[in-house]
Amino acid sequence: MVDHARARKLGELIKVIVAQALERGVIKDTRLGFVTITDVRMTGDLQHASIFYTVYGTDEEREETAAALKANTGRIRGEVGRGLTVRLTPTIEFILDALPDSAKSIDDLLAKAHAQDEEVEALAKKAKYAGDEDPYVKPREVSDED
Repeated sequence: MVDHARARKLGELIKVIVAQALERGVIKDTRLGFVTITDVRMTGDLQHASIFYTVYGTDEEREETAAALKANTGRIRGEVGRGLTVRLTPTIEFILDALPDSAKSIDDLLAKAHAQDEEVEALAKKAKYAGDEDPYVKPREVSDED
């Protein structure tokens, strides 16, 4: 039986342990950039942890950081094993989080839509009716002379 609450709690604990390990400098790899651990997802049987991370910097720095994390996965797993109180230490996998890139593209699309809305609003203010302002036929007013 899968205990999702336990998997979520264990994932949060792994997130803290990995972040602290990276902050303390457990990995002494010069390729490692400015890493932020964003999320950890556990399988239902608690045997595998997918660790999502972001890297501040260029694409080259992201690739170097990914290589450094992959090369030091065993050392980080050892830190996770020492920090957990479970019988088996889960295997870990580092996945670059695409959330910042997705958020940037959404922000760009929203800015483009906002600019187009302003353009339409400016055109609407300058617009004039094609015919009369009031195209409806009104009944004639009967004067006293008629």
